[in-house]
Amino acid sequence: MKTIEVVAAIITRGDKILATKRGYGDFINMWEFPGGKMEPGESREAALIREIKEELEVDISIDRYLCTIQYEYPAFHLTMHCFICSIHDGKITLVEHNDAKWLTLDNLTSVQWLPADLQILDRIRL
Repeated sequence: MKTIEVVAAIITRGDKILATKRGYGDFINMWEFPGGKMEPGESREAALIREIKEELEVDISIDRYLCTIQYEYPAFHLTMHCFICSIHDGKITLVEHNDAKWLTLDNLTSVQWLPADLQILDRIRL
């Protein structure tokens, strides 16, 4: 089975966490933490900074590593490296997503998360 390695940003602002709604593909309209695929030879951190700049047009600071999730989708195995981040500069512009919202820990489950992203929720402690 094909393995895809990605990075994800759990972007925080005070006591809120950014959720983005996927605007394309098989999982369109499901919610996820923004991020994307690593390029060959790219560090996890460099990939995350690049992906967030491409997807949201903001610069982030990576505050700390959170976890790595392994998830078996029907067509591929996903390895997702997750980091707690904050916006360093810029205003969010949705390039690949069709919606975004800031959620508190209490209402993280109020949206329909992608299955792999759902595994991250109980690991988040601000």
